[in-house]
Amino acid sequence: MLSIGAFAQNNKPKTMERALFASGCYWGTEYYMQKADGVISTTVGYTGGHVANPTYREVCTGTTGHAETVEVVYDPSKTDFETLARLFFETHDPTQVNGQGPDIGTQYRSGLFYLNDEQKQIAEKLVKELEAKGYKVATEITKAGEFYPEMDDHHQDYYDKKGTTPYCHAYKKRF
Repeated sequence: MLSIGAFAQNNKPKTMERALFASGCYWGTEYYMQKADGVISTTVGYTGGHVANPTYREVCTGTTGHAETVEVVYDPSKTDFETLARLFFETHDPTQVNGQGPDIGTQYRSGLFYLNDEQKQIAEKLVKELEAKGYKVATEITKAGEFYPEMDDHHQDYYDKKGTTPYCHAYKKRF
């Protein structure tokens, strides 16, 4: 029998943390984050814009200011923000401006939306490390605003449902 002290009623750790990553099509970002040790859940949605509760169609116009974003909920006893941020930088091209692969537009920009000062400091440190290696990093590091989950279930867990792999995301060791 599990101890209530260690787990909430739904067997999830009591202490969970969140991170918000945008790196092109949110399906590819979600695909890699879901496979990371310590990740409890992922949700695709939108942040960084000026329209409340945007729809996928609205965001696709590029006029809402939002980026396709993945909310990652993780167990800090099994992983940390820096590990996930490194994965973020290594599973997309952080040098591409306003797009990722064939997906072009501000909604596909590379963005790390920090939720606290520690996340901001880690993100800035990692960008400096990449720049020291010669990368011209285009990733936006911005204080997180409201995150709006995509309400159409078709968009959640897309690659797992399809049984395929991302077309514009691939792992490349950078650190």
